[in-house]
Amino acid sequence: MLPHRPIYDPEHALFRDTVRRFAADEIAPHFQRWEADGIVDRSYWAKGGATGLLCPLVPEAYGGIGADFRFNAVILEELWYAGFAGPAADFSVHSDVCCGYLLSYGSEEQKQKWLPRMVSGETICAIAMTEPGTGSDLRGIRTKALRDGDEYVINGQKTFISNGQMCDLVIVVTRTAREEGSQSFSLILVETDRPGFRRGRNLDKLGHHSADTSEMFFDDVRVPVGNLLGTEGRAMAQLMSELSQERLTIAIQSLASAQKAFDITCDYVKERTAFGKPIGDMQNTRFKLADLKADLAVGWSFIDQCLAKHVEGKLDSTDASIAKLWITEMHGRLVDQCLQFFGGYGFMREYEICRLFADARVLRIYGGTSEIMRELVSRSL
Repeated sequence: MLPHRPIYDPEHALFRDTVRRFAADEIAPHFQRWEADGIVDRSYWAKGGATGLLCPLVPEAYGGIGADFRFNAVILEELWYAGFAGPAADFSVHSDVCCGYLLSYGSEEQKQKWLPRMVSGETICAIAMTEPGTGSDLRGIRTKALRDGDEYVINGQKTFISNGQMCDLVIVVTRTAREEGSQSFSLILVETDRPGFRRGRNLDKLGHHSADTSEMFFDDVRVPVGNLLGTEGRAMAQLMSELSQERLTIAIQSLASAQKAFDITCDYVKERTAFGKPIGDMQNTRFKLADLKADLAVGWSFIDQCLAKHVEGKLDSTDASIAKLWITEMHGRLVDQCLQFFGGYGFMREYEICRLFADARVLRIYGGTSEIMRELVSRSL
C-alpha cells in the first residue's frame, strides 16, 4: 500500500479517500473496455470534474478549489497505484501540464473562458509539442503560425499527442517567426473545431492503452491573435518554466506504479511454490525484494522533498530532473524484477504485472528522456 508520509495534512487524507472511491466506482468497472477501445468514455471527464479531480490548482474565481500541488499529487498516487495508467495519464496531461500554462501565461480573458470549463471537464486540453522528426529537441519544430492581419495561420503536423482524440483545446508549440533561434517559438491556443484542424489515427501503443494518443494536422488553421498564450517568441522560456512540475508529476506517477508492482509481487511470492516451499521463503527472493523496498523508500523520501519545495515555489530544474531520472529508471528495474518472480505467468496479459511492466516503459521517454535528464543534471555539476 502507499506509505503514510508527513508531507500531507488531514485534508489531503480526506481527499485521498475521495480519489480512491472514484477509482473504484468510476474507473474499475469500465477499465478493461476502455483498454480494448483505446479511449475512455467522455462521461469519465464530466464525472472527474464533478468529483473535484480536475485542475485542483485553479483558484475559486475560475471555478476551482485553489488547492496546492499536493492535491494533484494525491490524485496521481491513487490512480497510478490502482493500476489505471491510461485514465490517470489523461487527467494528468490536462490538470498537471496544460492547466499550468493557462494559469501562468493566460490572459484574464483566456482564464475566464477556459479554466472553468477545464475544471468541469467540459473542455479537455492537450499540448502539442512533438513532431514526426522532432522529439526532445524542440528547436527542430517546423509547425508555423504566420501572422495575417488579426489572425495566425497555422500549418504543420504533430504526433504522440496525449488526449489527442478527445481534446477540445490544444496548446500548440509553433514557430511564429521565419528566422531560426529560440525567440522564434510561441504557444498558441487552438480550438479543435476550427476549419483545417484534423486528427490522425489513435496510435497503437505498448502500454497506456486507454489513453488516446494521436497525430494532429494543421492545414491553414486560422485563429485570432488573442489565442496567443503569453508573449510571442517566449515559448521556450515558458516551456522550461513549466517542465519542472511536469517532471515531478512523471516521477510521482512512476513511483506509485512501482509501489503497486512491488506490493502485488510480495503477495504473489507468498503463494507461489517451488521445490516444496513458497518462493518468498528463499533467500534470493527475500534479498532482491529487500533491495527493491529500499529503493522505494529512498524514492518516496526524495519525492517528498521535491513536493515540499514545489509547494513553496522552490523546485528547480535539477532536482526535478534527478527525480524523474532516478525514479523512472528504478521503476524500470523494479517492475522487470517483479515480473521475473511471476515466471511465465508474468508474460500473460491477464496478470496485472504484465500491464504494469508495459505501462512503465514510456515514463523513461516522455517529459524528456533519461538521456536528456542526465544532460540537464550534468549542467549543474
